[in-house]
Amino acid sequence: MKLTLKIWRQDGPNAKGDFVTYQVDDILPDMSFLEMLDVLNERLIAEGTEPIAFDSDCREGICGMCGLMISGYAHGPKQTTTCQLHMRSFSDGETITIEPWRADPFPVIRDLVVDRSAFDRIIASGGFISVNTGSAPEAHAAPVPKENADRAFVAAECIGCGACVAACPNASAMLFTAAKVTHLGELPQGQPERYSRVVSMLNQHDAEGFGGCTNIGECSAACPKGIPQDVISTLNADLRHALRTGR
Repeated sequence: MKLTLKIWRQDGPNAKGDFVTYQVDDILPDMSFLEMLDVLNERLIAEGTEPIAFDSDCREGICGMCGLMISGYAHGPKQTTTCQLHMRSFSDGETITIEPWRADPFPVIRDLVVDRSAFDRIIASGGFISVNTGSAPEAHAAPVPKENADRAFVAAECIGCGACVAACPNASAMLFTAAKVTHLGELPQGQPERYSRVVSMLNQHDAEGFGGCTNIGECSAACPKGIPQDVISTLNADLRHALRTGR
């Protein structure tokens, strides 16, 4: 495959960035998108040019590190992570534009790498659960209805990649925050701090500079794990309860 790549290059957080155009003509359809960037970087290094900085870790669709905006889509035209996007999703001769996530709370570190530590601070603001630790409890000591368990598992699939923020015109992280709130809110272990947790996490969400949710739905459409939008309904219900009861 022969492709034209328009890639955002930026030397550092305070440097002025711009798109640089590259031609690649040795790309196999079964390569992943990141492998394609590896091929380009190997060529740039051989030419004595600074390689393109981009994030990756597991390359198995688990860690959420590989987020890129690809031709206007978070993670590309398929609902998957960038590392699991294959070049057969593109056409020979196509021009592909590659950018970092565009959101003020995700400042660019270099090229395609952004700082997503705002997500870490939102999670940290939720605190800990106050259940006792020790030996493993009996399997049926705290029965969880299947509906609640299933929903907790769905919410827990969030990998914190930031695609929801990148896809949202408001740069809202509400889907991410709601997934973390719902994950614990559906389980017995998460009940003692359930309502104080949602208030703390939403306050941190707003303090980080993320926008508000206007229920457009781009977040769920872009989420590689398919986190449903109804987790935001759970967050809103918990927030109303917290404000009404003062808990």
